[in-house]
Amino acid sequence: MEGSSADLISSLLPLVALFAIFYFLIIRPQQKQAKAHKEMVANLKKGDKIVTNGGLIVEVAKVEETYLVIKNNDNSEMKLMKEFVAKLLED
Repeated sequence: MEGSSADLISSLLPLVALFAIFYFLIIRPQQKQAKAHKEMVANLKKGDKIVTNGGLIVEVAKVEETYLVIKNNDNSEMKLMKEFVAKLLED
């Protein structure tokens, strides 16, 4: 019995190590990035310049609960769902 439990442990060890590597290299950084993005979107305010997922560089005109009213170069206003904000432009 002792030999078979040792074989089981030694055969599961590489699988556990692989999962740990996968977690620390892929899952954890992705969770940190998602948390930072959610925080950035929550802190947007009027006048911030953002880049949308479509590549548009626009200015936030108004912040609503689920969307932003954004202003384009020609001062036309559009609504943008908050989840489509790619990043905040820093001056």
